[in-house]
Amino acid sequence: MTDGPRVSAAALDLASGETYTSGEGVFVTASVVKVDILTALLLRSRDAGRDLTAAERAHAEAMIVRSDNDAATALWQVVGRAAGLDAACDRLGLTRTVADARWGLTRTTAGDRVALLRLLFAPDGDADAVLDAPARAYLRGLMERVVPEQAWGVPVLADPGNGGAVKNGWLPRDATGLWVVNSTGCVTAGGRVCAVAVLSDGHASMAEGVARVEEAAWEAVDVLAGRS
Repeated sequence: MTDGPRVSAAALDLASGETYTSGEGVFVTASVVKVDILTALLLRSRDAGRDLTAAERAHAEAMIVRSDNDAATALWQVVGRAAGLDAACDRLGLTRTVADARWGLTRTTAGDRVALLRLLFAPDGDADAVLDAPARAYLRGLMERVVPEQAWGVPVLADPGNGGAVKNGWLPRDATGLWVVNSTGCVTAGGRVCAVAVLSDGHASMAEGVARVEEAAWEAVDVLAGRS
């Protein structure tokens, strides 16, 4: 017996700094954690004073653009698994993101998702101290190329001609059969560049979850724009 789906959303206007949050709680990341894995890899390569290897770049592209799980597992090993991801999250200021031995069961909040998006998408500045501009541009570029069938959620908010950047996650839980459905990304909506994250669980189907996530994302940007 469940109490029904849970949904939590957070949004940030990157120009004005205005924020919006709804719902609360900690959620399983599913594949949205793949952005964290790549960010951790980029931090490690920066620390070592090296570029990503050809194999790492191939895995990174597959992991973000197609949400390939084998590629994510390969990079998970490189970054040091849960301990390595936790260390990266500490550096990134993601205080409520805690890695799990199974990367897809890492736990996070909508607020932490938007905090990471701010570091990746905000104009160059303080973020340079953590992750330099070329690294951020590389990760953003992959998120902008996500395959069309995975471009649901946050991208539906985008103004015409602005596809935006996204990384989604979806996962049926073994114990219940209910779905985790998450969407995180950055879009130009109503002329405002917004970082948006919606986390949810307890859905009877993935399609139901996608619909609820998109509804919550629209509400977030409407509130930021003063339309509701």
